[in-house]
Amino acid sequence: MAEAMGTRQRMVSWQRLATIAATLFVAACSTIVPKGPPPPVTGPAQTRPSETGPIQGGIPTDNDRDRVALLVPLTGQNAGVGKSLANATQMALLDTGSAKVRITTYDTNGGAAAAANRALADGNKLILGPLLAEDVRAIEPIASRAHVPIITFSNDASVAGDGVYLLGYVPSQAIDRVVSYAQSRGVTTFAGLMPNGLYGQRASTAFLRSVEDAGGQVVSLQTYDRSSASVSTAVKRMAAKAPYGAVLIADSGATAAMVAPTLKKAVGMDTRLLGTELWNTESSIASKTSLNGAWFASVPDELYRQYAVKYRSRFGAAPYRLSSLGYDAVLLTVRVARDWRPGSDFPQSDLRDPGGFSGIDGAFRFGRDGIAQRALEVQEIRDGRTVVISPAPTSFGK
Repeated sequence: MAEAMGTRQRMVSWQRLATIAATLFVAACSTIVPKGPPPPVTGPAQTRPSETGPIQGGIPTDNDRDRVALLVPLTGQNAGVGKSLANATQMALLDTGSAKVRITTYDTNGGAAAAANRALADGNKLILGPLLAEDVRAIEPIASRAHVPIITFSNDASVAGDGVYLLGYVPSQAIDRVVSYAQSRGVTTFAGLMPNGLYGQRASTAFLRSVEDAGGQVVSLQTYDRSSASVSTAVKRMAAKAPYGAVLIADSGATAAMVAPTLKKAVGMDTRLLGTELWNTESSIASKTSLNGAWFASVPDELYRQYAVKYRSRFGAAPYRLSSLGYDAVLLTVRVARDWRPGSDFPQSDLRDPGGFSGIDGAFRFGRDGIAQRALEVQEIRDGRTVVISPAPTSFGK
């Protein structure tokens, strides 16, 4: 269990960025939508940087701070992501200079339910995390009984609602954004290449709905099990109904790049390839020449790139792309904490501001279902770089 408290510190160019990000918690955002490529991780992230102030044993006795629990894996298979999220929350406390919020980090690798019980026993009134949907399901009944809301980093929409707020990037929003953009550029016929499994099922449902809403037509929808033979068979079936204006590949950028040459040869070199939010998290996506000309939806990257530089400077390693969720969760908490009396229940109603909020990952707002609706941009892979071809809305409701 690691303890971190916000202290004031002078920032150079980043201080202005942090101020902008913090004050961006104002109303407004027009479309829905998520994000772009991360730098590679070059080493293990630290979870207790000296800049955050002294680390204290146990829970401090002061009662003048709002207590927040961060539940992430600090050991085990997902420790790298968890530590990067923890580092990001500490950065956000420093950058905001908040003296009202105290964040205590609990390792979920030994069991999310046990971590949640410790967090509640320690008096925390808000939970940030966990990372995995199964961990959210494990702690939801515990947090609900204590009237403590959860802001999770998961992207599984099925865990949202009833006091659980989903901050992760939801696949359906990215698919809807890129399909809508393609339709606006004259694409009317679509095909989809979907992996078997839960992600593929959800992507298929979102794809069919998005194309229908855009007034287009899904001519072919093929599935595969990620073996080369299965992919080859799916591409052959797709070729039988070609040509199409665009084909959505609902898989990682690496898989899409591997499939792209065969797919384009089968369905037509002029077919536009579309990607999902999975492409956001791949730092090498722009270098995949077979995806040149492909479009995908992403949360805005401008502030993230500046954040990544500062993170690397402080921790000596590149952040995981998802770590920005930890930073933005703290910005959100600090914003709400202005009217949050220490020791009292977290004011959940403040999370439902229809005007929305903003942070490193751009504008977002929580819907009635507890899912963060995000303002996404559309990027094109072009000659070894990604280019924004449709900027993200800066606010909701316009």
